[in-house]
Amino acid sequence: MLRGWSGMRLGAGTALIGPILPKRSLPTRSGARWVSNGRASPPPAQPGRPPPPAASHGRPVSAAAVSYYNLASQAIPAMLSATDLDAVRAIAAEAGDAIMEVYAGAFSVRRKDDASPLTAADLAAHRIITNGLRAEFPDVPVLSEEESNLAPWQIRKRWERYFLVDPLDGTKEFVQRNGQFTVNIAFIEGGRPTAGVVRAPASELTYWGRASGGACKESAEDGVQSIACDPVPSCGKVRVIGSRSHSSPATEKFVERLRARFEEIAFLAVGSSIKICMVAEGAADIYPRLAPTMEWDTAAAHAVLAAAGGRLIDHSTGRELMYNYKEDLRNRWFIAHGPGWQHETP
Repeated sequence: MLRGWSGMRLGAGTALIGPILPKRSLPTRSGARWVSNGRASPPPAQPGRPPPPAASHGRPVSAAAVSYYNLASQAIPAMLSATDLDAVRAIAAEAGDAIMEVYAGAFSVRRKDDASPLTAADLAAHRIITNGLRAEFPDVPVLSEEESNLAPWQIRKRWERYFLVDPLDGTKEFVQRNGQFTVNIAFIEGGRPTAGVVRAPASELTYWGRASGGACKESAEDGVQSIACDPVPSCGKVRVIGSRSHSSPATEKFVERLRARFEEIAFLAVGSSIKICMVAEGAADIYPRLAPTMEWDTAAAHAVLAAAGGRLIDHSTGRELMYNYKEDLRNRWFIAHGPGWQHETP
């Protein structure tokens, strides 16, 4: 069980219960349309046509799955309802259970093209989440880390809203068996994460939030509780949280510069998107990440943080981090913080 600087428990909790709700379409101005084939099912195979592309890691994907990414929402942004978010929480919990089944036994580790690790748990969670979201919300595209090659920029740039998924954030922590890994599901509207669910299956802990509904945390010890960021102090002691597996010289220099502003710096290293959620619940003041991340790494926890009154900003501009606004899915360096943070742009 991981404990923070004040003895708080970062683990333990109960699994979410209740059935997944019937499939639904989110409200739109004129619905959603297929922009490639004009239909919800793939066309018959044509002579001489190449086979459908394979998903990441060489796993085959049906023509229907490939065509799916051509969904283009013609919607006025329509935030997920509380009922919709309950369904997403149930999907995240199911994916977490599948991850823990792999975690309980022996498993092999492969390397993706970027040298990051991949396990059967990543793929099992990916299948559960993408299938679940597509069944529940058939009009909304789903972009998962494990299929990101199937949604190139020329398709993605038409999306007004979509789900952004990291089936297993913190695979290095999963491989090291330290329990600090999460399931991340975010709903993006107009480039901003307006709802998100973060599930930490090893500790059975869940965070969720939406822009008009606030943020919550569920654990076995305390049940469901509303959460909110603590204001960042202007002096005295500041609580800084950082990456367990991905520190960088730039981040270390940033923390050192804080010593000119604060009398005491308490630093804690934690894995996965739990770090952002700890800022959201008031267990940390700031989380600087001056190192590479991808959009699916941050979006769900970013939504929780925003719903809890915090911000996740571009370190170089001080503006809120945006999603799906460029071809590259890499995030810019960022700072996650509670209210009152006085940002100094480099």
